Amino acid sequence: MLTVLEIIKRSTEFLDKHGVEPARLNAELIIGHALGLKRMQLYLQFERPLTETELEKIRPLVKRRSNREPVQYILGEADFGGLKLKIDRRALIPRPETELLLELLAPRLATPPASVLDLGTGSGALALALAKAYPQAQVTAVDKSSAALALAGENTQTLGFSDRVRLLESDWFSALTPGITFDLIVANPPYLSDEEMHATESEVKDFEPAMALSAGPDSGAALEQIMAQAGSWLAAGGLLACETGIAQHARLLERAAQAGFSRTESLRDLTGRDRYLLAFR
Repeated sequence: MLTVLEIIKRSTEFLDKHGVEPARLNAELIIGHALGLKRMQLYLQFERPLTETELEKIRPLVKRRSNREPVQYILGEADFGGLKLKIDRRALIPRPETELLLELLAPRLATPPASVLDLGTGSGALALALAKAYPQAQVTAVDKSSAALALAGENTQTLGFSDRVRLLESDWFSALTPGITFDLIVANPPYLSDEEMHATESEVKDFEPAMALSAGPDSGAALEQIMAQAGSWLAAGGLLACETGIAQHARLLERAAQAGFSRTESLRDLTGRDRYLLAFR
């Protein structure tokens, strides 16, 4: 009978052969998930023999990862902003870049926002993390994908935010009630061009929803639309915070000035690339 350690080694070799990196970490996460064990628990059971029933649970999951399906979709969950979210192919996998946006907001908000709008909420990651960070805030989360909204709804209910997070099917601002305003608007719209989308790794282009990634031939189109319209939905002193593509800031800063924002701030991600654009009303 194969032990836990032996199946980890074999799975690591198999994933490495198929170009999955880091192969060992992926193998441990998948095997732990199949066995219902955390990684530390897995280490404590290295010498335990595995039954054929257990191996039958592990094999198809390792095979899925060898086909480059993202490990988060296989595990069905991801951590974001101190929350554990349900994740599947209905929405993008939350990125560390988006989590950094959360950290950048806090020192730039003079007072905690009472009303928040999340444009293109996907799994609900930003909306729910902001609801957690600002317990007095009412959050509206919109997406034009009904499938993504259903996933966001499941996360909202599971995490206990149904009383403060409202989900709305909308193409950006189109379905919002005229006259309402928000202290904070966050947006992580599609900002890859078709060319950039084609060049992404298999995990991205073959599994994640294209409509949430690619803006089409003009990669900045969605961001420019949001920049042009957001001012009328912001309360006095409000903040628009966008995650962007890395070569779009000059154009977006020009659009922000045209839209009447009083001040803008361009910020870089952990790799030193222009990634976030903040616009203050």
